[in-house]
Amino acid sequence: MGKPILAIVGRPNVGKSTIFNKIAGKRISIVEDTPGVTRDRIYADAEWRGRAFLMIDTGGIEPDSEDVILSQMREQAQLAMDTADAILFLVDGKEGLTNADIEVAGMLRRYNKNVVLGVNKIDSPKVPDNFYDFYELGLGEPIAVSGVNMLGLGDLLDRCFESFPPESEDAVEDDRVHIAVIGKPNVGKSSLINRLLGENRLIVSDIAGTTRDAVDTPFTWNEKEYVLIDTAGIRRQNKVREDVERYSVLRAISAVERCDVALLMLDAQEGVTEQDKRICGIAHEEGKGIVICVNKWDLVEKETNTMRDYERMIRNELIFATYAPVIFISVLDNLRVWKVMETADYVSNMRSMRVPTGQLNSLIADAVMMKPTPSDKGKHLKIYYATQVGVRPPLFSFQVNDRDLFHFSYARYIENKIRESYGFEGTSIKFVFRNKGEKDE
Repeated sequence: MGKPILAIVGRPNVGKSTIFNKIAGKRISIVEDTPGVTRDRIYADAEWRGRAFLMIDTGGIEPDSEDVILSQMREQAQLAMDTADAILFLVDGKEGLTNADIEVAGMLRRYNKNVVLGVNKIDSPKVPDNFYDFYELGLGEPIAVSGVNMLGLGDLLDRCFESFPPESEDAVEDDRVHIAVIGKPNVGKSSLINRLLGENRLIVSDIAGTTRDAVDTPFTWNEKEYVLIDTAGIRRQNKVREDVERYSVLRAISAVERCDVALLMLDAQEGVTEQDKRICGIAHEEGKGIVICVNKWDLVEKETNTMRDYERMIRNELIFATYAPVIFISVLDNLRVWKVMETADYVSNMRSMRVPTGQLNSLIADAVMMKPTPSDKGKHLKIYYATQVGVRPPLFSFQVNDRDLFHFSYARYIENKIRESYGFEGTSIKFVFRNKGEKDE
């Protein structure tokens, strides 16, 4: 199972984004902004009492409705109920209880989800008289909090922590390769999985993965065990319209987190869309293996260099993931479908590869001779030592004189040199820089 998901719901202007940002800020993690990655800031990693979780801000959904506020809250609540393990329902302590709050509380009570009720904008230790009206929602004891002043945030997080599903203490290490099929709706994700399973005929069982509509299916191929994660279940009973992209991003997050290799499905007739960039960016930043599968290739009119030019276009659009192999497939015609499995297995092996320390330092020394390190105000970057400290994804630690001098462009140069010698096809490579004397955390 992946990290628990906490969804924050509530009316507009109750302080959802403020609480979201405050909680996200509790986990200090410096992540370099990689050029070319399109981000959707509706989610963030967070941590409390030693447990990591994924937090979703459900604000900004604007369905067509005469009663915009009430309709928006219904959409937010539905999103939370479909996606989250626990729900933080925020209300406005200054404005008091509203009919919209009562409406959504009724929806939340009808579903088997843990709900934490937070009364925001309580900016002093003494609660106002209308605070006790929120008991009428039937969601348990309300927690007074001030997102702006950071009052009561610890109590709120404690209650959220207690609402998460228990961690499994007897979990067994799963060494099967987990492959997630991700992408926009209607690009052929389910069709690909059905084709793979239909040809193999060695299904162990169908196991419902989570409440997030991802289905894990174990199967065997070439005498090796795998788990396919299908993220196609993003359909809604009502029309999704503007929030269909939001849904596909959330599905991708939960699936990517649990996978080793992500198969990014593209529609050959549509090319690379902004939504494809978002979903691919999630897999890249999580350090997962990536294989780009261009489906419906049978529908594309071909000329001499059609495939070459199309791949070049993909590389330009997904510039942050140029390491990802591209396969042109047609699930309908069974074209190169099993090449997808071969490539996914290869990429999984690349993620686990280690470079001997001596070879790595010789390679870097040669790279520095070919292209001297950058400098700033006469001070040159010095690389004293490098070693690979992790796999899945490959993680390299550099001991330097001043890590601020290790510019992104030079890091990309070093990465390219490592790839020239060792491949690492299909996987991102992560770097960490330490000033001399610092130890790896």
